[in-house]
Amino acid sequence: MERTKSRKLRIFESDIVAKDHAQAEEEEAGGSKPSKSKGLVWEFIAIATIPMVLVFGNSMLVPILPEMQKEMNITKFQSSLVITLFSFTAGLFIPVLGYLSDRFTRKSIIIPSLIIYGSAGILAGFGAIWKLYWVVMAARTIQGLAAAGTAPIAMALVGDLYKGGTQSKALGLTEASNGTGKVLSPILGALLALIVWYAPFFAFPLFCALSLCAVIWLIKEPKKEKEPEKLKTYISKIGEIFRKKGKWLIPAFFSGALGLFILFGVLFYLSNILEDDPYKIDGVIKGLILAIPLLGMVTTSYITGSVIKKNGILMRWLMNIGLAMMTVTLAASIFFFKNIYVFVGLLTISSIGTGLLLPCLNTMITGSVEREQRGAITSLYSSLRFLGVAAGPPLFGWVMEKSDRAIFISVSALSLIALALVFFLIKPDRKVN
Repeated sequence: MERTKSRKLRIFESDIVAKDHAQAEEEEAGGSKPSKSKGLVWEFIAIATIPMVLVFGNSMLVPILPEMQKEMNITKFQSSLVITLFSFTAGLFIPVLGYLSDRFTRKSIIIPSLIIYGSAGILAGFGAIWKLYWVVMAARTIQGLAAAGTAPIAMALVGDLYKGGTQSKALGLTEASNGTGKVLSPILGALLALIVWYAPFFAFPLFCALSLCAVIWLIKEPKKEKEPEKLKTYISKIGEIFRKKGKWLIPAFFSGALGLFILFGVLFYLSNILEDDPYKIDGVIKGLILAIPLLGMVTTSYITGSVIKKNGILMRWLMNIGLAMMTVTLAASIFFFKNIYVFVGLLTISSIGTGLLLPCLNTMITGSVEREQRGAITSLYSSLRFLGVAAGPPLFGWVMEKSDRAIFISVSALSLIALALVFFLIKPDRKVN
């Protein structure tokens, strides 16, 4: 009897938190109580810092990779591993930390992850000063492990905190924050490199500290409704989710990973050709050029998240349009990659397509499961996205040595496959949960 009462009390408390956020959503639309809406805005900002910090871990280093090759006397492939090892390690550990966030709390995973992430940045910086490649790689591995407990868990946290249109808006903002980090980080990386090429490594602790303070003080996590499940039961329920929904979940996972694989691969490709003949562009100017396609993605992601509002029909249209834009522009790049102006324009249109795709996938995947398994599902999705990021630079670098055209033939074909999968297999209901 007492245990039943205790459980009812926990559910009641959780309902109060959910109603508070639902009320905040209504007040934001109606403007009746600005203080509540203001609190929601601060929560959005705090959540948005988490993926932004994560993106800085990769994109901010893209402009310094050519200089790193010279200073540390390493190959182009070895420099690409600075990004790849980070992302690969994160991809491996994301499911583990996703499970732990389901078992305990989201913040109990995010907070120590941010601390470790920033500290490992200092170690990577000293490894660069000492010109010890293995120290930099060890530090980047530690950062990758810590990164597994940041943005992927933030996506599950959004699913816990918000419902309805507020949830899709928050997820769109999260993807936009991810993209904003991609826009700002090449510029910041290039600016910091004006001081000394390894300065970006030492910037990580500052960004992590700001995000850490925001998470601790601005986000109030709802209490768990149920006791943690045993691992065997938990895994069984994850398997059941894939048996029931795998027909569309797996294509959704593939499409999200492919979008980021292409984005980071193209950034790596563009960063390298800008420094070669005939362009010879580096530093801040190169950072600004790299930011142009990303700006298109950021703007589109935020707008998409704001307008979809769990509308399944609209999501389906936007996902197919986004993948069609990616397919066409990447195919056109086969013929125009030597014209830098047309090429950057085509990449920008492709990035806009990515901005249409990702917020819709995020909303569908986050809303497809109950809170008790949400961390695992969003983490598996994020894990594949990270592996896509990890594979992009080295594969693009390897193919670059053989044929530039082969790069765009391959990625346009992959985009076409993703378009076919999404068109035939992902058919969300009129109203997504």
